[in-house]
Amino acid sequence: MNQDIYRKIADCGVIAVLEITDANDAVPAAKALVRGGVGAIELALRTDAAYESIRRIKAEVPEMLMGIGTVIKPGQAGDVKAMGADFALAPGFNRRIAEESMEADLPFIPGISTASEIEAALELDLRVLKLFPAEPLGGVRYLNSMAGPYSYLGLRFIPLGGLTLDNLPLWAAESRILAVGGTWIAKKGLIESHDWDAIERNAAAAAECWRSVRK
Repeated sequence: MNQDIYRKIADCGVIAVLEITDANDAVPAAKALVRGGVGAIELALRTDAAYESIRRIKAEVPEMLMGIGTVIKPGQAGDVKAMGADFALAPGFNRRIAEESMEADLPFIPGISTASEIEAALELDLRVLKLFPAEPLGGVRYLNSMAGPYSYLGLRFIPLGGLTLDNLPLWAAESRILAVGGTWIAKKGLIESHDWDAIERNAAAAAECWRSVRK
């Protein structure tokens, strides 16, 4: 099942990170992303509107691949799985949360920034990892240096943190990158100002950039 989800993430290529403060904005934002060609999100559990936003997107935009981010508290993995989440992510590696996700049969992508965290994830056979914060750490060069010794294991990475349309091609060109993600596609301000056209344009530009490199 997990491999199925990872194939779907790879097919999408671009994951839009959403922080929604008003659940009424959830569906219009998701629909704008789909129109632009972005079919996967990481909806962050950082606001009071997050859970209701999950419910609404699952009900009204079922084609959206639903990733849930900032899964860092006990019980959250089971909660979002019951609501229909397709996968979960975290900014760091917490063994308890990883194990809870596995118990809930929820594909979990932990955040890593060091070789030690890669090895902690490998202990649980987690082989798709979120590099965070990707650009401040040193970008593609840092990832290749750190992940080099593990290349024979087939690890795949999703970089988040500091990615933009300008540096996206560098990441997309790396075979160990499963997908890329970022807030720049649907910034909080764009969502709160209901600028759905701008979100659609950003999504289209990101999706086209990914496709043009990967083909």
